[in-house]
Amino acid sequence: LKGKVAIITGGARGIGEATVRLFAKHGANVVIADIEDTAGKILSDSLSPAVTFIHCDVRKEEDVAHVVNMAISRYGVLDIMFNNAGILGDQANRKSILDFDADEFDNVIAVNVKGVCLGMKHAARVMIPRRSGCIISTASVAGIMGGLGPHGYTASKHAIIGLTKSAACELGKYGIRVNSISPFGVATPMLRNAWRKKDGLEEEEERIEEFVRSLANLKGTTLRTEDIAEAALYLVSDEA
Repeated sequence: LKGKVAIITGGARGIGEATVRLFAKHGANVVIADIEDTAGKILSDSLSPAVTFIHCDVRKEEDVAHVVNMAISRYGVLDIMFNNAGILGDQANRKSILDFDADEFDNVIAVNVKGVCLGMKHAARVMIPRRSGCIISTASVAGIMGGLGPHGYTASKHAIIGLTKSAACELGKYGIRVNSISPFGVATPMLRNAWRKKDGLEEEEERIEEFVRSLANLKGTTLRTEDIAEAALYLVSDEA
């Protein structure tokens, strides 16, 4: 990725953080776009000057447009857009459809689906004239199989996979590749927080990882954020 420019939404923690580190290691200039200002700045400072941080709420089009414009202003180009920001929502602890909360559903869709749409839109805006670029998004196995997550989250991840297919058909003629990654459960900060809210306990990370490992259909290993970052690295590389 030497010399390439990437934006990673939700890049301050979890899968995003692992991907920021890996892309920077492979020579990319990376813009972290996140609402987690403190974590984002600490990460960008530790990897400076290859990595910068810009506050971005992916629910707001002006924020997403600003991040893309700043990347173009600083580097002159955008090669990679990784739409990674996402939330489980408070519905993580409301498994029954009878507990459905419309406001919470709207927020999950705003972050997980609208945020991806806006990322695709503004990345395509600057990639189409160059007839080159890669757009990837974090989906989930919950977007393929039922019963693995709360209803709002599951619906949002199905939507991301559909959006990926639709955008890939439209943008392929411009030399822009569009893909998504659908990991199984990973012990990210988002999942750990949901676990703690559910049980009201500060569980040890090892116990949470064991729980995640027990859910996986492929036994013998534990999926980590670095594994998903490696998948992202391949998808945005020339070899893909």
